[in-house]
Amino acid sequence: MPVARDAEIPYGAYWSSPFARWQGSLSHLHSLQFAAHVGAGELARRDIPLGEIDHGILGLTVPQRQSFYGLPWVMGMMGAEDVAGPTISQACATGARTLAAACHEVRSGLSDSTLILTADRTSNGPHVYYPAPAGPGGTGGHEDVVMDNFNHDPHARNAMIDTAENVARKYQISTEAQNDVVVRRYHQYRDALDNDHAFQKRYMTLPFEVPDSRFRKSSVTLSGDEGVVEVSAGDLAKLRPVKEGGSITFGGQTHPADGTAGLLVTTAEAAREQASDPSIQIRVRGFGQSRTEKGFMPQAPVEAARRALDSADLEIGDMDAVKSHNPFAVNDIVFSRETGFDLDAMNNFGCSLIWGHPQGPTGLRCIIELIEELALRGGGRGLFQGCAAGDSAMAVVLDVSSR
Repeated sequence: MPVARDAEIPYGAYWSSPFARWQGSLSHLHSLQFAAHVGAGELARRDIPLGEIDHGILGLTVPQRQSFYGLPWVMGMMGAEDVAGPTISQACATGARTLAAACHEVRSGLSDSTLILTADRTSNGPHVYYPAPAGPGGTGGHEDVVMDNFNHDPHARNAMIDTAENVARKYQISTEAQNDVVVRRYHQYRDALDNDHAFQKRYMTLPFEVPDSRFRKSSVTLSGDEGVVEVSAGDLAKLRPVKEGGSITFGGQTHPADGTAGLLVTTAEAAREQASDPSIQIRVRGFGQSRTEKGFMPQAPVEAARRALDSADLEIGDMDAVKSHNPFAVNDIVFSRETGFDLDAMNNFGCSLIWGHPQGPTGLRCIIELIEELALRGGGRGLFQGCAAGDSAMAVVLDVSSR
């Protein structure tokens, strides 16, 4: 039997593309081909040979043409034709789930170096037809994979925004309180753009050359995320709730986006070899998963975070930084009220509420930014938590320290 061992993230062995609003500058790209293109380039920039990677995991939530072939196809496009692995889809928890799976592979001795690639394109989502020969006249069913699932949970029988309204009513969270959070999160994101995007350039290649659909030449250059809207208290106050009688405005929720993110999980020995700074050690301490009452998705991360902290034998007061996937401003308000973590101290340098939500890559980018925030502090412990479709959530605890 393989001996259990620790799993580490080599410092600097991770990346994200800029996120672009849907129907924006990334909307013409096949998301798996884009993940392979970006991943190969970022590994080369870090002088990490493909030959050192022995396992791969693909995180994907929106099907693409021939995505049936999943991770093996992506690795083949990158030139690593001997690397196999699974494709994982867990809605907005996909990033955290791929990290959990990668840690399992390394800790169990099944892999020394696992590459995670996450990619999604919410733009131009597929329209799927489901044959039903026994239906009236042989007609079947159909769905728009992105739009129909945004708007209808088949179990809870509500839309995503309904879950936010349910939580806002339960906790008596006003539109004004949500607006305050949005303004705070926007200014935190602006900090990441200071000094010519200095924080984002710690993990993101900028300016970013967007390839054409054949990946032969550049079609446009992005200076950073596309689709981020400047906000102010006055502008937000002018917005009306999306639903009659509700409190959630378009300003109080994230926007769909396109993008890709990647990360390596390795043994301690491999981490020292592949890190851009071998003196920095990144260890994953614990995971948590939860599912809350039906139709109350934004409160699910509270229990997931508690379970992750319990698995790491830590408490919320031990956390130096907290990062959240917050599709709604109410997510952060509820988390702060229930755990006691300072609402204003969460999500330094950005979060999905502001830079958008391509689903599969969202959580992984949050985790990458959490690592870099802790590195800037000189080390510390951090928590990522975020909700996901089906009134569920996942959380991750990690620490950054000197070897």
